Amino acid sequence: MEIRVLGPLVAELDHTSVVPSAAKPRQVLALLALHAGRVVTVSTLLDELWGDAPPRTAPATLQTYIRQLRRQLSTVLDPASVRGPKDILCTRYGGYALDVAQASDAAEFQRLCVAGQTALREGIPREASRLLHQALALWRGPALADVQIGRALEVETVRLEENRLGALDARIDADMRLGRHTALLGELTALATQHPLHETVHAHLMLALYRCGRPSHALGVYRRLRRSLISELAMEPSTRLQRLHQAILRADPALESHDPTAAGGDEWRLHRTPAPA
Repeated sequence: MEIRVLGPLVAELDHTSVVPSAAKPRQVLALLALHAGRVVTVSTLLDELWGDAPPRTAPATLQTYIRQLRRQLSTVLDPASVRGPKDILCTRYGGYALDVAQASDAAEFQRLCVAGQTALREGIPREASRLLHQALALWRGPALADVQIGRALEVETVRLEENRLGALDARIDADMRLGRHTALLGELTALATQHPLHETVHAHLMLALYRCGRPSHALGVYRRLRRSLISELAMEPSTRLQRLHQAILRADPALESHDPTAAGGDEWRLHRTPAPA
């Protein structure tokens, strides 16, 4: 089964969708897909579907949704197939599991992120950039964009989005080390607008502008961010961002270096690492 969750939910057998149209069975499938190969407990599924106010019939209704999903699988499976619907959507002690051999796009994203982060830490920015570009290309929109989100799915989608932002930070870091600051300006400007309190994005934009010979614009980015942080959060920019600001004011030669080990070159870095799966 092919499973994709980094965008609208996709679950296909032999290139045929098995995603139900009804909202709650779709929620069940999405939660099982995110934990493919692992048991999702009945209590977790009930909490996802109904939160703190499950109806008295909730356990029986959940079983109905499981049967509906299995019927959907049976319409696609070859009657001569060794594996039946109950072998794919398995009943396990305390819950259910989706037994699929193929890794989901979320698992592939995490694998590429870990490899890209490792390459970045080992000082191989070209490889890091390649891997992280591949990871981010797996996203087709917000995770589970067409699925109703309950408490359990909210935790998972927030985690995935945080990992996506971490991968984006790392990919930009790798591209900056490769001297691609001019090509990044448009993307960084858009990201700074979308995330007006995101210090990492603003730090990259400030450095890219500085390296493009626009130090006054870089200082303007800092002023706007500082105003936003004070207005929204009543706080000053982080110490590391203040150090970058001071380095730009004094035209520190280290800011021109693409080597993060150059003098002062690592003081301002705000790079984040994706959380483990």
